[in-house]
Amino acid sequence: MTDFYKTLDIPKSTSDDEIKKAYRKKAKEFHPDRNKNNPQAEEKFKKVSEAYAVLSDKEKRKQYDQFGEDGFRKRYSQEDIFRGFDINDIMRGFGMEDIFGGHGGMFGGHPRGPVKGQDVQSHLGISFEDAVLGAEKKLSMRLPGGIEDIQVKIPAGIKTGSNLRLAGKGQPSPNGGPSGDMYLRIKTGSHPLYKRDGKNILIDREIKLSEAMLGTSLDVPTLFGVKSLKIPAGTQSHSKLRMKGLGVPSVLSPGDQIVTLKVVYPKDLNEEQKKLAENLKEIGL
Repeated sequence: MTDFYKTLDIPKSTSDDEIKKAYRKKAKEFHPDRNKNNPQAEEKFKKVSEAYAVLSDKEKRKQYDQFGEDGFRKRYSQEDIFRGFDINDIMRGFGMEDIFGGHGGMFGGHPRGPVKGQDVQSHLGISFEDAVLGAEKKLSMRLPGGIEDIQVKIPAGIKTGSNLRLAGKGQPSPNGGPSGDMYLRIKTGSHPLYKRDGKNILIDREIKLSEAMLGTSLDVPTLFGVKSLKIPAGTQSHSKLRMKGLGVPSVLSPGDQIVTLKVVYPKDLNEEQKKLAENLKEIGL
């Protein structure tokens, strides 16, 4: 398993400027122009460039820090990682030559040996629940080789816009190399009760004025079934209560469900309720 921080020999707290300096040092060390006929150096150059492509991008770095390499690669294809990353522009800034022309096959150009088939992309719509909890789906998909039934594992916590990689399900190679991959772009459906905020699940619940004043126990729906939530006496409208561990699952630190309580005030009072309200008013409530 790759650790992008270790690849660049930097701690996780490193600033953006220090990341760039660390990459510059490594890139100079392993650049193919300085390591003729050295495939190990070329491989290391690819790895430090990949690490820099991720850690120099604020959003990609945030996703990598949150989900680790395993979860990150389920959300980002190799194409996603290098999208918007101009290696030649960076190398020219370091005073180095264009590596595409002189060293084809590193990130593009004319590859050596059999060519991998072209990657293809499709879309997959999934429910809110499947996106949060994860699922396994049997899909009948039109692939370059025809219709095929495939089993797709959806990881818990996946978001709209993430990619799932299906290895070898892309276009066949034109000259006997491996087939390309298929990337499924995820689109998550909405939910009538829940919204999502990172690893947390948000839900609104209504309570009566008397329940807010005196406290109560409230049955709250969650993605793991109905759970009881204790409402303390004196709860204010729009207070937020946390139901720990009932958000997006995670081995290290699962999210929580955040319940926003809305106190419902009666619009029409009967005579008895009016008298009670008057009594409360008289005693200062």
